[in-house]
Amino acid sequence: MSIEIANESGVDVDTDAILDVARHALDEMGVNPLAELSILLVDIEYMSELNHRWMGGDGPTDVLAFPMDEGSVDHGPGESSGTEPALLGDIVLCPEVAAKQAVTAGHTAADEMHLLTVHGALHLLGYDHAEPEEEREMFGLQARLLSGWQAQRRSAKEPS
Repeated sequence: MSIEIANESGVDVDTDAILDVARHALDEMGVNPLAELSILLVDIEYMSELNHRWMGGDGPTDVLAFPMDEGSVDHGPGESSGTEPALLGDIVLCPEVAAKQAVTAGHTAADEMHLLTVHGALHLLGYDHAEPEEEREMFGLQARLLSGWQAQRRSAKEPS
């Protein structure tokens, strides 16, 4: 899976961890291994502009997801996923907004960025949280993917 990341936010962020959590989430969701994903970290001003232009919102938001190709999900051996790389889409994150939300949520800014990366990936895969049932499904899946990734990281750090 090809994941490109660009940090244009001016904030020092562990981009390796963001790449790792995105890869984990997409692998767990059965996304075509040839899929391509772009992650862009931006400042408050640019995120506000994107939020206004594409979502009709005022001010910055934490994450935006722009899906490109719905043929990226591998639906199992019964369906051919094709051999052409699929462009999954773009996740745009705002580390400054994430840092503010992290304080309210009671965890680190890095933890918030990881959560938002998984959240954005799920949006690219068609998940939404507009309705209560959709929210329960998406947020439950988000929590499972994030805790699985965190457990994997902890076990990798433990001495053998």
